[in-house]
Amino acid sequence: MSAIRSRRFVLAATGAAVAGLMSMGNTSAASVSDTDAASSDALESAAHDTAAEVSTGFNYSGELTQGGWIRGVAPGGAIEVTLGEAKIDLADDGSFFAAFDRDSAEELVLSATIDTGRRIGETLSVSPRDWQIERVNVAKRGGGTSEAWWKKREPEWNAIVAARAKETGAAGWRQDFIWPVTGRISGRFGRQRIYRGEPGSYHSGIDIAPGNGVPFVAPADGVVVLARTGFSLEGGLIIIDHGAGLNSAFLHASKIAVAEGDSVRQGQHIGNVGATGRATGPHLHWSLKWNDARLDPLLFTGPMN
Repeated sequence: MSAIRSRRFVLAATGAAVAGLMSMGNTSAASVSDTDAASSDALESAAHDTAAEVSTGFNYSGELTQGGWIRGVAPGGAIEVTLGEAKIDLADDGSFFAAFDRDSAEELVLSATIDTGRRIGETLSVSPRDWQIERVNVAKRGGGTSEAWWKKREPEWNAIVAARAKETGAAGWRQDFIWPVTGRISGRFGRQRIYRGEPGSYHSGIDIAPGNGVPFVAPADGVVVLARTGFSLEGGLIIIDHGAGLNSAFLHASKIAVAEGDSVRQGQHIGNVGATGRATGPHLHWSLKWNDARLDPLLFTGPMN
């Protein structure tokens, strides 16, 4: 994988409860035994409380940059965790996944509400990226669509939105992702054209061109939430839910080897590279989303070997 940026945030205990218990007054010989027993119980209780307080911090690692991600463990007793305004799904063991959009702000607050009602948080620094921007001296073409085209496109769009909203309980988000296929990278995430000062849409995934018909695999465990052919833009389209709000989409497939509802394992064959839909040549377009945030697949896999 690419270099991992880590940060550990822990609230330090004051130890005042323990110190207070150490200042014992004079006692009679008859009360020494009872006092020692009470002191022992109190110290054990205070030590337990102090240990609990020490553990109430965020522990995480990942790629703290635009299009990147973090994985970690929430503070003990956390009942709600947010990144900025986005709510984070918490696993039963307190672990979580979150990510940063391509256009993320350079600072976001990671915060938790504890079951006592207390809130703790940390400001994350999200490093900006030097995106591949091409400035062209032509006017941007109009984005209008015909009524006939939208009549076909609307149910496709609704199917994609519904698929990405499904919660399957998959746990692939816990894994280190692998490349679905290797080959020439023909399009990078985030690249964008500026038409006489007016921004066009940026490239929302990474394009890999290994050749027509080459098999590609699941980059991590998950559940297939969409697997259909004939989409206007995407052609043969597969979407896999990896859990925790994270999902992968694979576009332009010439063949689909899985069905909706299938559980897939990392490395399992799911389809073959093609040029279906709106594509100028055979390639696999792989995109990743966490909730509404678009992510850079390269930051999940590291450089291609």
